[in-house]
Amino acid sequence: MAIGVKAGIRFERIAFLSNETADGIAARDALISRYGHVDAEEADIIVALGGDGFMLQTLHRFMGSNKLIYGMNRGSIGFLMNDFSVFNLEGRLAAAEAKTVHPLLMEATDRDGSVSRARAINEVALLRQSYQAAKMRIYIDGKERLDELAGDGVMVATPVGSTAYNLAAHGPILPLEAKMMALTPISAFRPRGWRGALLPDKARVTIEILEAEKRPVSAVADHFELRNVREVVVAMDHDTDLVLLHDPGHSLNERILREQFGY
Repeated sequence: MAIGVKAGIRFERIAFLSNETADGIAARDALISRYGHVDAEEADIIVALGGDGFMLQTLHRFMGSNKLIYGMNRGSIGFLMNDFSVFNLEGRLAAAEAKTVHPLLMEATDRDGSVSRARAINEVALLRQSYQAAKMRIYIDGKERLDELAGDGVMVATPVGSTAYNLAAHGPILPLEAKMMALTPISAFRPRGWRGALLPDKARVTIEILEAEKRPVSAVADHFELRNVREVVVAMDHDTDLVLLHDPGHSLNERILREQFGY
């Protein structure tokens, strides 16, 4: 059964994926009974049923596949998701608005010199591992901009992620159309009063860990963590596209704008 047409794409093959909660599994079963189901690798579109965490997992799983992702909330906050309903999926997919976003690419070098790479849709965060404050030096495009940041850590956030951990750390909310990244300290002790920086999304951020043995730091790209790092490089991966579908009036642009006005 053809499920709709959007920008010349026919949604004939849908894969329904859910988290492991009772609500998620029940929603998946109800949708499959009504619309059918194919394996995710064969699908034209993925319908993800869960919360924001499950949506991030789904986006990571299909990163680079060019598959369209339409989420429905069966979790808690559901910032990245559409409202859940088993009805009129055909019409909702046909009317859905597509938004392409890009992840961050993290290259982290640990104390042994091993390099690990991971992508982050929300943010790359560097976090202290011990009771002592982390100390870091920050370079932007190879130029030293902050000789020493002492605190719990620092993060680089995308516009999508600017309303998540970044906002909780008092970072700025970035409109999706802003070609920027947020560089936000986490409980900065020194320099006092530093609130972070807004960077163009073509910037390359290098964070050097000072006193790495005494003050160990971990690097986290969404749900991937590498401990005991000594240098982390973060840049926007413009070569990787992630396409999210949202109902009209429920787009990411609209959700982010609402967040700026507190509702």
